[in-house]
Amino acid sequence: MPGERPIKTSLDLAAIAVVCGILPLLVLPQLPDGLTTLGAVLPASLMLRFRWAICQFIGWWALSFLWAVFCAGQLVAQVEWLSRGSEVTAVVQVGSVTLVPAASKQTVMNIEQVNGRWLMPSIAFTTLWQPEEPRLCAGQRWELQLRLRPMHGTLNEGGFDSQRWAMAQRQPLTAKVRRARLLEGSCNWRQRIISHAESNIGDLRYKSVLLALAFGERTSLDPALRTLMLKTGIAHLMAISGLHVAMAAILIWATLRAVQRLLPAHLIGYRFPLLAGWLGTLMYVWLAGAQPPAVRTALALTLWMLLRLRGVHCSSWQVWLWCVALILICDPLSVLSDSFWLSVLAVACLIFWFEWVPLSARFRSAWYWAPVRWLHIQFGITLLLVPMQAALFLGLTLTSMPANLWAVPVVSLVTVPVILVAVLCGTWPILSGGLWWLADLTLLAVFMPLHYLQRGWVDLGSASLAVSIAGWLLVVFWRFHWWLRYASGLATLAVCCLLWREREPPYRWRVDMLDVGHGLATVIEKNGQAIVYDTGPRWGAGSAAGRNILPFLNWRGLSVEQIILSHDHLDHTGGLDEIQRAFPQATVRSPGFGVGHLPCVAGERWEWQALQFHVLWPPKAVKMAGNDDSCVIRIDDGKYSLLLTGDAEKRAETQLVREQRHSLPATVLQVPHHGSKTSSTAPFLRAVAPVAAIASASRYNKWRLPAAKVVTRYRENGIAWHDTSRSGQLSVLFFDNNWQIKGFREQLMPRWYHQRFGVEGDNE
Repeated sequence: MPGERPIKTSLDLAAIAVVCGILPLLVLPQLPDGLTTLGAVLPASLMLRFRWAICQFIGWWALSFLWAVFCAGQLVAQVEWLSRGSEVTAVVQVGSVTLVPAASKQTVMNIEQVNGRWLMPSIAFTTLWQPEEPRLCAGQRWELQLRLRPMHGTLNEGGFDSQRWAMAQRQPLTAKVRRARLLEGSCNWRQRIISHAESNIGDLRYKSVLLALAFGERTSLDPALRTLMLKTGIAHLMAISGLHVAMAAILIWATLRAVQRLLPAHLIGYRFPLLAGWLGTLMYVWLAGAQPPAVRTALALTLWMLLRLRGVHCSSWQVWLWCVALILICDPLSVLSDSFWLSVLAVACLIFWFEWVPLSARFRSAWYWAPVRWLHIQFGITLLLVPMQAALFLGLTLTSMPANLWAVPVVSLVTVPVILVAVLCGTWPILSGGLWWLADLTLLAVFMPLHYLQRGWVDLGSASLAVSIAGWLLVVFWRFHWWLRYASGLATLAVCCLLWREREPPYRWRVDMLDVGHGLATVIEKNGQAIVYDTGPRWGAGSAAGRNILPFLNWRGLSVEQIILSHDHLDHTGGLDEIQRAFPQATVRSPGFGVGHLPCVAGERWEWQALQFHVLWPPKAVKMAGNDDSCVIRIDDGKYSLLLTGDAEKRAETQLVREQRHSLPATVLQVPHHGSKTSSTAPFLRAVAPVAAIASASRYNKWRLPAAKVVTRYRENGIAWHDTSRSGQLSVLFFDNNWQIKGFREQLMPRWYHQRFGVEGDNE
């Protein structure tokens, strides 16, 4: 195009180097020391003085790596400083608070000052604190005396990585408020708009979804609704995503271009609608509370607008690459965000699809071919995003395409515009209420067919990695006509994929103590089958079964044949119902008189997958099994053994030593009662004489378990100590001639953001 100036290819090289320099944040086991990084990387950045492409690449890579490590290290240093144990006085600003009753009453607050010093850059914390008066609202500023703790999430294979999420969101802390003083009590304009909109919405069926679409407030979404959206592949629609921000910009631009048709020719130009659309985008991002996906879209649109105004000629891939590099430069920790990768790969999918599988000219012109064009887009995005969906959600939706074909146009072209108009008309309650009702009606139409389509969800578990590039390879095969030239080879490959089986594991059997917080859930696995010993805790909005146990079982591809309940306390039986629903064929054993339960009392023996199970305690079934009635089981493969003790305490341990001493010795011991002072007596430990002990405990539990005195006792007896509060999931692998214990933090997935931040040994 005349007047356009080409961009030098060195800019592409620099952008690639920036992305490559920041990517290591995903996999670094430890952040390198600052001086070491400077000493190693800074000289490499001097390569920028040379004009050779490889030197330029190394220089930009070194600088971006240094920047990424600096940002991550600064965040870690802030976490360590603020959570060192002493209380701090902080000036904070409240994030947005919605009126919809939510399962979680957590409030996000941004720290501005600490002990009179400004905190740069600012970080956020979550708290359950709710003052009686005045009610919390966004924009308020408080002076709080805080006890800050680093965020410490459960870590298991196949589970949600809450620590990585917290780092990506710059919300790595939780807080208890000791004292509070209100500095500024007025709510900001965004909170006022949200509160006014909530009053206009009333009690509509999909109120929580409307708030999520209008303001990015997703805390009140019903868990069942979240699951429905995930299993139908439309979760991306139910928040202010990049698609909705872009749609808002397009609507503003299209409206102004339509108005320009009524103006004289000398008043018509492309710059005004472009700038107005950009300003409208910024307003929409502000209304969304500057949610990360919306901010990233605003950055990308800003770059695209500047290129357009400057008349720069570049390809779609160049714009995409520069946008990715710009986002990562502005916030290197975005590389830890799943939503960042979904956004980036979704745009890459569209570019790849339109360039490699374009529609013929016949279908790209007339308006009546719009359904064909929409089908073409949706098929491509569904096919190519399979890898990302499989990697992030450990499954895929076979009905994603029909769900999105229906939901995307309704939500993006009807629901979101109606919501935006309803917000703008907020000062007229009758009109605004009618528009909110109309938007709710469109959502009813969206969700009605989805209840049937969610049955298309397929759990892949660890096999999701095997299909991570399936869609992209299919397009490449099609584009190069390999399906014609190498039909026999591709057919053979397809048959091999269908018949493919994972390599047999090197271990004979394994035991996984899952990280479920304060509770117990242990999985005994052999030959793809499993026995679950205890099912973890349950709380108001969910249970460890849904959050930790079932995702782990899906990841490992295990089928549960038996469930053993040690005793009747909720932190051990909380997930029973969910696991039974998932595996209705599983039998249940317990020391109580549960309906349909098999007995788990002393003398019971059975063989499972060539493993011998011997119940040592309790002597008889009881109506309500307490700690000292825990079902104690010894599992033996003929060479190595495991002793499961539940919450057995001193009385049960004494009786076991007296009556079952010959059966107690074991290779590995499950620490009784989470390491309480009321258990793990010295005679019991001498009788069992384990090589190692594994304990299930949460880091911040009110009982301060495991007790320091108990841990010391184990070590004094020469027993290696491992617990889930430090290691996350603990996996004990038994081989033919040896065995080993692996912790999630130390061996399974060592990452810098999985560290146990803050003061060591604090179980307060």
